[in-house]
Amino acid sequence: MKVVLLAGGLGTRISEESHLKPKPMIEIGGRPILWHIMKYYSEFGFHDFVICLGYKQYVVKEFFADYFLHTSDVTFDLANNKMEVHNNYSEPWRVTLVDTGLNTMTGGRIKRIQPYIGDEPFMMTYGDGVCTVDLNALVKFHKEHGKTATMTTVNIAQMKGVLDISDDNAVRSFREKDEKDASLINGGFMVLNPDIFSYLEDDTTVFEKEPLQRLAAEGQLMSFHHTGFWQCMDTQREMQKLEALWQTGAAPWKIWEN
Repeated sequence: MKVVLLAGGLGTRISEESHLKPKPMIEIGGRPILWHIMKYYSEFGFHDFVICLGYKQYVVKEFFADYFLHTSDVTFDLANNKMEVHNNYSEPWRVTLVDTGLNTMTGGRIKRIQPYIGDEPFMMTYGDGVCTVDLNALVKFHKEHGKTATMTTVNIAQMKGVLDISDDNAVRSFREKDEKDASLINGGFMVLNPDIFSYLEDDTTVFEKEPLQRLAAEGQLMSFHHTGFWQCMDTQREMQKLEALWQTGAAPWKIWEN
């Protein structure tokens, strides 16, 4: 089963980093978060990736073109125009990099990679989030219910304190957030049947709007609820949180050996 990764957005909410590179190429522990996501999928046996590119797409292409330079020791013999790679580890990946346009919306990007998918179910997620979702259980769930789409859903707590305000605008109480203030959101890590492409119109289609709303209305969208670790990287603070987890050896998504 192929894995589609959305990696073409501008990443404006983390502009401190993304003005230099696409957000999926922002590094955690010295490696792009895109690499972390691919490593996670690969540990479950999913090695065939289709990456939807857009903003600064050449950065992603150059990373994979020079993959050994990023991951191995090398010797350059300049006189003879040769490069020797030492102690290299080759990932079991097949990576298709597709320029899906600079301003294309998420649904449009998925629509554009249809020729690379064929008539088969595929997995899809965003290039800026890591988790501990059981991907095998996710695929099993999707195959059993037979609907068009399965979305991993996660609980995310409110970020601020909670106010109780009266009709005359008086603040009656203030408390910190707790579990009952959590909201259920789209966590990515989806499985989609090929008929999903019929829900996608053109480059202006936002996948999270009309397509998902229509799927839900038709009873074709199922929730796979995940209660474990999940974290997106929308802001500098979230990037620093992921970096701290990695540096302290407490990154829950790192399920592979060094």
